[in-house]
Amino acid sequence: MATLTVQSLNGTSGVSVTTQAADVAGDEFVNENGRTNFEVNNGSGSSIDVTIITQTTVDGLAVADRVISVGAGERFIVNKLASGTYNDSDGNVQVTYSAVTSVTVAAWK
Repeated sequence: MATLTVQSLNGTSGVSVTTQAADVAGDEFVNENGRTNFEVNNGSGSSIDVTIITQTTVDGLAVADRVISVGAGERFIVNKLASGTYNDSDGNVQVTYSAVTSVTVAAWK
């Protein structure tokens, strides 16, 4: 699993997010206070599923992972990932993909 560097966006006249190829084994990123945004750009010709792994249980029962379908050629941004639900013991959110060809990702705040 690759670790994404969380980009800090501090601009008043426009900002640019740098994406990188999604890792076949998945990616992870620091989710400081649940305020990190995660962006997926699907440049492929097919829809993909992005799975955000949950790290919590309720009454001893696992909470289902969050699965997001991202259509061909679409961009999707996930924000406000509750740290108590998605952060692992290191404060990271873990994400996997059904396919990674022509898929780029970024984490930013």
